[in-house]
Amino acid sequence: MNATSPSYLKHHFLIAMPHMADPHFAQALIYLVEHNRDGAMGLIVNRPSGLNLADILAQLRPDQPGDARSQRLTIFSGGPIQTDRGFVLHPADVQFQATLDLGPLGVTTSQDVLFAIADGCGPKQHLIAFGYAGWEPGQLEAELAGNTWLSCQAQPEILFDLPHDQRLAAAAASLGVDLGLLSSQVGHA
Repeated sequence: MNATSPSYLKHHFLIAMPHMADPHFAQALIYLVEHNRDGAMGLIVNRPSGLNLADILAQLRPDQPGDARSQRLTIFSGGPIQTDRGFVLHPADVQFQATLDLGPLGVTTSQDVLFAIADGCGPKQHLIAFGYAGWEPGQLEAELAGNTWLSCQAQPEILFDLPHDQRLAAAAASLGVDLGLLSSQVGHA
């Protein structure tokens, strides 16, 4: 028998199939920050939280009023786990106190990136999310085998250049899939 190493999906998108019943993940596009034998971690990148950067900065540095630019910067609901913890996805060419290099992108969890973005000297491209999605060992692989998700290589232009409400369809289209043509009903032939 020929043993093969498992295929992991770090720096991929997960595209929720139309039949996804879990309200946390229905119509979600997830960027996988990590995927290995210990499980997986990702950020939902198409679900605004209703908060903006000025809301967060009002708590982090209340002595400095937020400006109009910070009020326009959307905070995303990254997932149902640790919703008080922030993550900033950005190109890997900039580093902050707590930046993890993901290859073409980095993810930063320290406050200095938020201050840099607010002050106009942070990464030009960024996505700020609170909370994350997580899978135990083997869980994501089982969900993929059960056709809960499609996956494709992550594309920074989808993350940073498209409005949030176009990202899911654009990721699916990169695979040649129109989610609107798929049935939300699951069945067996």
